[in-house]
Amino acid sequence: MAKETRTAGKQIHLPTEEQLLAMSPSEYMNSAQLAFFQHRLQELEREIHNNTDKTTETLRGTEFVSDPSDRATIEEAYGVEFRTRDRELKLLIKIRQALGRIESGDYGWCDETGEPIGLGRLLARPTATLTLEAQERRELRQKSYEDR
Repeated sequence: MAKETRTAGKQIHLPTEEQLLAMSPSEYMNSAQLAFFQHRLQELEREIHNNTDKTTETLRGTEFVSDPSDRATIEEAYGVEFRTRDRELKLLIKIRQALGRIESGDYGWCDETGEPIGLGRLLARPTATLTLEAQERRELRQKSYEDR
């Protein structure tokens, strides 16, 4: 089902993923597609902030536990939580960069080749900055450099 969103004070109809994929290649990164990805990125950003708030509340509600094994279990759970928040912080940085690329008009275009990244790839990874082929080349170069 299509969604509605407000951008700069005006109502914009957001296409569904199916509608997005059905658009002609000549319509690549039109205003509807940009609004769709801007909305998706903003939703991801809100979700990360909500997760951070939940973690903060959990930590505030923690009581001291005297049993060493219980304390170790709690500390392990916190370790997992902190690693998750760290990954989300890195994702948050990428989300903000992607939102900046939408504003500048560079979103959806490969940083290396200037070619379209592709709607399918952006749906799977809305923070992508490279086409799949360029990403594979980069990973291959990194792997061959590491193998030396």
